[in-house]
Amino acid sequence: PTSAQASAVPQPGSFCYTLDNDVLTTEQRQFYEENGYLLIKKLVSDEDIERFRKEFIRICKKEVNIPGAMIMKDESLRSQYGQSEKVVNKVQDFQEDEELFRYCTLPEVLKYVECFTGPNIMAMHTMLINKLPDSDKQTFLHPMHQDLHYFPFRPAARIVCAWTAMERADQDNGCLVVQPGTHKEPLKPHSYPKWEGKANKLFHGLLDYDEKSPRVHLVMEKGDTVFFHPLLIHGSGINKTSGFRKSISCHFASSECYYIDVKNTIQEHLEKEVVEMVHKKYNTTSVELRDVWNFRARLVQGERINL
Repeated sequence: PTSAQASAVPQPGSFCYTLDNDVLTTEQRQFYEENGYLLIKKLVSDEDIERFRKEFIRICKKEVNIPGAMIMKDESLRSQYGQSEKVVNKVQDFQEDEELFRYCTLPEVLKYVECFTGPNIMAMHTMLINKLPDSDKQTFLHPMHQDLHYFPFRPAARIVCAWTAMERADQDNGCLVVQPGTHKEPLKPHSYPKWEGKANKLFHGLLDYDEKSPRVHLVMEKGDTVFFHPLLIHGSGINKTSGFRKSISCHFASSECYYIDVKNTIQEHLEKEVVEMVHKKYNTTSVELRDVWNFRARLVQGERINL
């Protein structure tokens, strides 16, 4: 149903999802090949994380305006808390914010990214997530999904997400949940989950997800960073604490990746939804999904080839 199947099937004894490098140990490469993710402890410094946190709070207070960024809020809380971090759930597409975008250029992060993408690296999609304390409404539960569902570029094996915990993330405050090994499966159909009035815009989930599938909760400390494949099935639970669970992330891709036409694939309905949102926000016509990604994409290392 989609070009995602173009990724090669790994041969026994060979590496398909990582590139030859002197950064990862053989054990780390084998773990990623088998499971589709790799956790690196204390990769990002406390100092950098505090700088990102301060910038996020400035954005919440509207002291900073980022061109093109999408700031997701729980409008029902605004009357209670006004302009504050207690209302903002996510800052997406922060590529125009110099301070937050520093995350995508950190040498310690790019050193690992290169193990998956190669030396020519594009930062494609940026997010700072502030998972708010939740109730039974499950407003900020993100259903299990594959990130490739959102991406009109390939090959999948040359795309990787870097996701850094800005404070301890565990089952109580809604840490990441992954389904190891699912990066070897094709891209599956996604849509809004059947929760009455509970789904945020574009929070799509797998249509036929088996709740009994084995899952791993990634308990992470501040500065820990997980790298994962865009076909890995993952999500996050609700935040049952009174605090906020922050993380900062970027999807990177090799600049040698190429755009695909998603028409007549299982991603076609996503393109329609995104294009409608862009049209509504900017009153533009004849926009395609690849145009949106062209706007987001930034070269962070090496040279720009295709993307």
